[in-house]
Amino acid sequence: MDRAWESILELIHAVRKLRGPGGCSWDRSQTLESLIPFMLEEAYEVADAVDSGDMEELKKELGDLLLHIIMSSEICREEGCFDLADVAGRITEKLKKRHPHVFDERVHLTPEEVEKQWESIKSEEKQKEDRQFFDSIPGSMPSLQKAWRIQQRASEVGYPWPDPDEAVEEIKGIITSRELDQESSGELLFKLVSLIRQNGTEPEIALRNACSNFMGRFGRFEELLGERGCSLHDADSSIMEECIRIAFK
Repeated sequence: MDRAWESILELIHAVRKLRGPGGCSWDRSQTLESLIPFMLEEAYEVADAVDSGDMEELKKELGDLLLHIIMSSEICREEGCFDLADVAGRITEKLKKRHPHVFDERVHLTPEEVEKQWESIKSEEKQKEDRQFFDSIPGSMPSLQKAWRIQQRASEVGYPWPDPDEAVEEIKGIITSRELDQESSGELLFKLVSLIRQNGTEPEIALRNACSNFMGRFGRFEELLGERGCSLHDADSSIMEECIRIAFK
């Protein structure tokens, strides 16, 4: 633990030096708003590192994300709002409050029971704060992940989603009876998320894996073209079809 504290303190001092007089002009110019796209990018890179199973890469990406958390906390400290200690204190308080079975009652709960307890405590907090049920879901969350989270949270309080068979029929109805304009396309995607979720899969992960698989096969397709002395831009249709058939079989 001492080693962890020393490393974090060293990182805080480095950030303060970068943002202080005589520091780095780029770091000194950053604001909470300007850091948003970089922080989101780092979070996605953490996810990629987890997917790859590369622990050295994960260590690096977690460090990059930690830098952004500390940088944003330092900006808030400079502006007199709060500091990293307040950030850590707030999340520690939340963890203790939402895990009474660990910190207070010492009761064993299954993961499913823990999740229900967490949502129940969150709901009570929102009522006290006069907040609506979905207010905690970020507006900027990617829409596929957002749809899954909305449905997951609603199901935890008993919202009656159509069962998988009903969902399939509703999806078929949208596809066969309507022109897929923006509204109906959104409805179709939302219902697909419901169907996928009820079958135990997180759609964001499923689609990310599908994208990775497609890119891998497309890369093989490019390699096959190269072996035949062609590229994506000059291969004729017969060679393209042959290589696609092999790469995507």
